[in-house]
Amino acid sequence: MATTTATTRGSTPAVHRPRPDHLDSKLAYLTRVLKTPTIGRVWQDLADTARDANWSHEEYLTAVLERQVADRESAGNMMRVRTAHFPAIKTLDDFNLDHLPSLRKDVLAHLATATFVPKADNVVLLGPPGIGKTHLAIGLGIKAAQAGNSVLFDTATNWITRLSRAHHAGALEAELKKIRRYRLIIIDEVGYIPFDTDAANLFFQLVASRYEQASILVTSNLPFGRWGEVFGDEVVAAAMIDRLVHHAEVLTLAGDSYRTKARRELLAKDRNK
Repeated sequence: MATTTATTRGSTPAVHRPRPDHLDSKLAYLTRVLKTPTIGRVWQDLADTARDANWSHEEYLTAVLERQVADRESAGNMMRVRTAHFPAIKTLDDFNLDHLPSLRKDVLAHLATATFVPKADNVVLLGPPGIGKTHLAIGLGIKAAQAGNSVLFDTATNWITRLSRAHHAGALEAELKKIRRYRLIIIDEVGYIPFDTDAANLFFQLVASRYEQASILVTSNLPFGRWGEVFGDEVVAAAMIDRLVHHAEVLTLAGDSYRTKARRELLAKDRNK
């Protein structure tokens, strides 16, 4: 015998009909086959809510699918962040913008939307050591991953090591093609260690292979005028810079080193004891 209960929508009472015994197992089977575990977990609670609130069939279906999509997107975001191989998880929310007055907040907010990635644009962060370039790069990389983009992070030295191994194995083109599948790669710490001629050529090929195809985010402690010192060839450096900045946001940052500041504060605290 059907029972009725009050509803929050209009004056029409919601009708609670007994659920056939076989329905639970059938829905469990269907959600397993469709690989929609969230639907299998929430459909019953949402069905009860739908009856009490007198939802339409369309509203109930929308609510169920929204929960499945939200969980799937969340899992995808976590997977993309994990496979990006960030050295640490550092978000833009954790970054102290007051420490870098040279960094325009509106520019950073725009980059945080990750809209530069689908356009295959680049981002270059220039500035002295210790001011937070790597933190910003990771934070922007996480935002890009959460926006649905595949991301891969490594230092400039490690990128060269990877390409050098592929080159010696006769598989450089295949490796560049593999890397190009990532919508954004992050190359950290360009300029800390000079490259020999072979390394410089490999780095140039990495940049050239992604030109107008996929995005690069680069951090460097040196201004562009000194990149010739890093790559040992002004012509190669100029050609690389030309490709990097053609479609790019270049941020030249200035400020005190976080590490130096923290050291000064620690010493001052010790003196005041």
